[in-house]
This record gives sequence, C-alpha cells and structure tokens, in this order.
Amino acid sequence: MKRLAIYLHPYLGRIGLGFTIKFMGTLLDLMIPWMLSTIIDEVIPTGEFQRVLLWGCMMLLCSAAVFAFNVIPNRMASAVARDVTEEVRRDLYQKATLLSCAQMDRITIPSVISRLTTDTYNLHRMIGMMQRLGVRAPILLLGGLIVTMSMEPRLGAVLLAMLPFMGLTIWLILRKGIPMYSVTQKKVDRMIQVVRESVTGIRIIKALSKTDYESGRFDKISKDLSDQEQTASITMATTNPLMNLYLNSGLVIVILLGAYMVYSGTTQIGRIIAFQSYFTIILNAVISISRMFVIYSKGSASADRIQEILELPEELQTIPGDPEKDPKAAPDEFLAFDHVSFSYLGQKDNLTNISFTLKRGESLGIIGATGSGKSTIVHLLLRLYDVTAGQIRLNGTDIRKIPTETLHQAFGIVFQSDVLFADTIAENIRFGRELTDEQLKMAARYAQAEEFISTKEDRFAFQLSSRGSNLSGGQKQRLLIARALAGNSPILVLDDSSSALDYKTDASLRQAIRDHMENTTSIIIAQRISSIMQSDHILVLDHGSCIGYGTHEELIRTCRIYQEIAQSQLNADSPDACPAANDQTIRKEVLS
Repeated sequence: MKRLAIYLHPYLGRIGLGFTIKFMGTLLDLMIPWMLSTIIDEVIPTGEFQRVLLWGCMMLLCSAAVFAFNVIPNRMASAVARDVTEEVRRDLYQKATLLSCAQMDRITIPSVISRLTTDTYNLHRMIGMMQRLGVRAPILLLGGLIVTMSMEPRLGAVLLAMLPFMGLTIWLILRKGIPMYSVTQKKVDRMIQVVRESVTGIRIIKALSKTDYESGRFDKISKDLSDQEQTASITMATTNPLMNLYLNSGLVIVILLGAYMVYSGTTQIGRIIAFQSYFTIILNAVISISRMFVIYSKGSASADRIQEILELPEELQTIPGDPEKDPKAAPDEFLAFDHVSFSYLGQKDNLTNISFTLKRGESLGIIGATGSGKSTIVHLLLRLYDVTAGQIRLNGTDIRKIPTETLHQAFGIVFQSDVLFADTIAENIRFGRELTDEQLKMAARYAQAEEFISTKEDRFAFQLSSRGSNLSGGQKQRLLIARALAGNSPILVLDDSSSALDYKTDASLRQAIRDHMENTTSIIIAQRISSIMQSDHILVLDHGSCIGYGTHEELIRTCRIYQEIAQSQLNADSPDACPAANDQTIRKEVLS
C-alpha cells in the first residue's frame, strides 16, 4: 500500500478537485430532505402557491446539481483509476522481465500472470471506488447524523446509539475477511498454473487420453478456489444484513417515537418525513461504506502482492567499476569457466568445479546424460543465475562486471525449449532487431530453413500460429537457429537445438556454421555425438561434474562414458567412431 501512494501522488490535484465537487454535491443532497420538511411544515400551510412553486423549483435545481456533481467526479475518478492502474501494470511487467530466474522460480510464472491481471483489476476497482464513495458515503453518514441531531435530538440519539454496534461489526468482519482474500489470490495463482499446464500440454493430454484426468485436476483446484471465494464472500457479505438489521431496528424505534411525538404535539409531521428520508440516506451510506470495505479488502490484498514484486531487490546487479581484464585471464582467452560451481537451491551443487577456456572462433561441444547440468552452463553463461563459486570470464572480464544488456548482445542463442510467436516468419527471425531482408534470408539459408520457407505461401511473410504450431518440429528448430544466426553475434549457443533434425540437415547446418561463421565462438549442447564430434573441444558431464574434456579423438581414448555413447550412436566400423582404427587396443576398449 505504501507503493500505491507513490503512484497516486501525481494525481492528487485531480483527486482533490474530484473530492471537492463530490463534497459540494453531497451537501446539496443533504439539503433536499430539509427543503421537503420546510415545504410541508412552513410553506404549504401559508396557502401561497407561488412560494410552493418556488421551493419546488429549488428542489429540482438542487437535484440536477446533485446529479451533475456526482457524474463529473465519478468520471474523473474512473480516469485516475485507469491511469494509475496502467502505470502500475506497466511497471509490474517491466519488473517481472528484470527478475532473476531464481526470483521467478520462487514467485512462479502463474503468480506473476495473476498479479498482472486479477490483482491489477482489484487495484483498479479499489482506486475508483474509494474516490467515488470515499467522500460521499462518510459525509452522508456524518452529515445525516448532524442534521437529524439538530432537527430532532431525541430521534437522532437513536441513530447515534447504533453507531458503536455498526463500527464494531465492521471491524470484526474486516479483521477476519481481509486475510481470506490473500489466500484466495494464492489459490487463483494455483488455478492459473493448472490451466497453463493443461493448455501447453494439450497435445500429449489428448494423445494419452488423459483429458478426464486433467479435467479432474482442474475441477479440484476450481472447487477449492470456489470454496475459498465463497467463504470470503459470505464473511464480507454479512456486513449488509447486519447493518440493515441495526438501522431498520432503529427505524422502527424512530417511527414509534416519532408517532408519539406528533400525537403529543412536540414535533411536526414534516420533520418526521424528513427524518425518515435522512434515515434512508444514512442506511444507504452505511451499506456503501460496507461495500467499500469489501472492495478495499480485495484491493489492499492485491496491492500488497503487487508491491511484493515491485520492491524485490535486483539480485543480478552489475559489479561497479571498470570492466578491466582479469589478471588470471590468459592473453588469448575469449571465454572461460574458472572452477565454477553452482546450486539452484543452495544445498547440493548442480555443477561442481567446471573449468574450460575457449579462444575466439573456437567451438565447444557439451554432452552428457539428462540432468547432468548441460543447460545450467548456458544459464550461468548468460548470467540468468550467478555462480556459487568460481568465475566466468568473457574476453578476460568477469561477466558480473559487464552490464546485462551488453552481455546478452554478445550471444545468439537457441534454448532447449524455445518459443516462436504468432507473427510472420520474418518477424520471428528478426525479433525486434534492425536487420535487413538480406540478413534474414542469409540466416535462413545457413540454418537450412530456406528450403521449407520457399514452399510456404507468402514465404517470409507466412503467418505462424502461436508457438509455431503450424510447423513441424524440425522446421521450428531451423527457424529458431536462423533467429540466433541472424544477429551475427560473436558467440553462438545451441542448446539441444537440432534434436528434431535429420542427420543430413544437421550435418549441413554444422558445415554452414563452420564455413560462414569461422570467427564465431560456438557452444553446442547435444545428445548426438555426430553434432559435436568436430568441435575443437568437447566437455563430458555427469551429475554436474566434468568427467572428460578434449577433442573427439582424445575422449575416445580416455573417457569411458564418451566411449559408450560413441559405441551406442556410431557405427563401430566407421572411422568417425574410432579414428585410430588400426590401434586394436583402442578399438577393443571402445567395443568392450
């Protein structure tokens, strides 16, 4: 809520003007029953029709002014709520894009989506409602009490006696209800997560005939959310009937007492009618206040959730100082991992003591079993996470000293699970960069995507579906590789990006990279030895540890795991599998 005050500060002038207009309209609203009482008790008994007509016209004018003085500030309140919510949503989105992967893992993507949608909507309603009712309802309540006390103190005392009961009731309900809405929003996060998983995995769900199972999952979380919302709504909804009970009980007492006073001649009938009008105004004001508290409860819970993200510290800050070359860096070093260790959860290391050095233009292949830490190396290289121990250097400089934007511009990358957007082929390759059509065509040619693009209607203007669902797996991978190649970045990272390619296309892709991007430093993560065997260096990982490092020929001789992979994937009689085929000892070791 403190953060919200910062966003509201530039709009205080507009809010104040709206409050002033609303205040004037509310005062005029309070005058109408008094004018009615005057007409009944003082004007009509005179029998002067002109006076009655004059006072009637005054009531009409007052009613018109009340209408205008409510509509105008309500429109102003809606505009303020719209503008503030737009700024909050924009900053929340920008902050979400700047969160580290570790922070996003803790918050979860569904929760971020919920805060950008449901929570900002609740905030919008709260800001608008507090401006519309925040002045009018309290003034109608207090003003009505003041006027009734001045008109008829004995009847006003009945209303005054009800206030402590109403105040205590509202406080108790809010104390119990507000935390319920925080729990409700967490359950909304969970439901969004289930829906997101189901939509993303719809094909595998249908393929395995698990639609009923997923429907059951959704029904369970939906019922859980509905039950929580019902509990919170019932708790907060008890305000209205209790307020009605208090005020209507008071109204009964007022009518009985007023009838006795009129009968005894101590008051006039016009005052009783006016008093009942004020009682109705006070009743509506109390109901509006209770409604305002319900919306405030939701809005404040949502504001706290939004503030939680906006106030998260920036974890991956650039280390201050000039990005000078580290003394430990070799003269010809371009990219280096120096005894790097890392843990996602801060307990057991996911990577342990990883070291390698690449010169500009060299290539590194990384291979290993699933979960061995291959993609983690890429995450650390891009500084999506910070290392637990050791150092990563780019061009001799610790990457923590390089601004994030500058660092990321050095990479052309295809992640293991990458995304194509619902746009044209050209825009998916361009990806917001200032690239010429010739650069796009060249990248597509190197990525072996030009052939299938030429068969599409409108070629590079062909419209892709969301996530590229109207392309095959191999076609999607080639477009993603073309996106990575188009920027002509000094470092190319391909994280298992050719798994859907046939061997011929994969070989042509690697040949094109070698022929046309000889100055590009490449890091290729693959499950196929054929994809990395011609790399200058190959890193073999197992459970986060380096168990082999060298060229293909060296690893065939020294690394048993690599030998087993080679034996399972390559023809044992092929020279590629065992270049030193005449060495019978090595041949037997590979085949053993």
